[in-house]
Amino acid sequence: MRNTKAFKEAVAQTLAELAHRGVTLAPAMVEDTIEKNIRTVADRLGIQLRSAWRYFDAGTLADRLADSARTFEDSSARQGVGQAPMPPLDNPELALVLAGVPNTLAQTGGDLYGVIVNVAVNAWMAGHIHGEDGCTGCDGSRGPGGHDWDARMRTITEAQPDISKWFDRDVWTRAVNDTGYTVTRH
Repeated sequence: MRNTKAFKEAVAQTLAELAHRGVTLAPAMVEDTIEKNIRTVADRLGIQLRSAWRYFDAGTLADRLADSARTFEDSSARQGVGQAPMPPLDNPELALVLAGVPNTLAQTGGDLYGVIVNVAVNAWMAGHIHGEDGCTGCDGSRGPGGHDWDARMRTITEAQPDISKWFDRDVWTRAVNDTGYTVTRH
């Protein structure tokens, strides 16, 4: 279905309609929604997929997607969900996560998925370690000394003395490019 002219036109029209409404969604999400809707129409009406296209309206779909996106944003704002707080730019652990990206990119042979998983796991662990004293699942696993966050930050800073360089976008981009890979938009 996705290789048909009708499908490609439907995606383009829906994305254009969303843009007119001031809503930006990932094309893959729009594609998945269109495919699901067309298949559902065909199944429920007992018709072929190509016949289900006559029931497709990009404007109506864009309205529903825009309403859904706004509802999600509104409910998230009311519940206090939003942007995660950024750690201070001199945070040693954040510097290690940033510094690990070029290394992981080189080690994985340019596997962006592998890099993202590595960053996500390291960031999750950093957040977990920071909040470990409040984690009931970690009781008893910290040892007799407990968890000393300040001592951990001092250790990282001693191991990586030039922490601030990783917060310079140009330095980081050069380090990524030195691996032989670049990130470009198609």
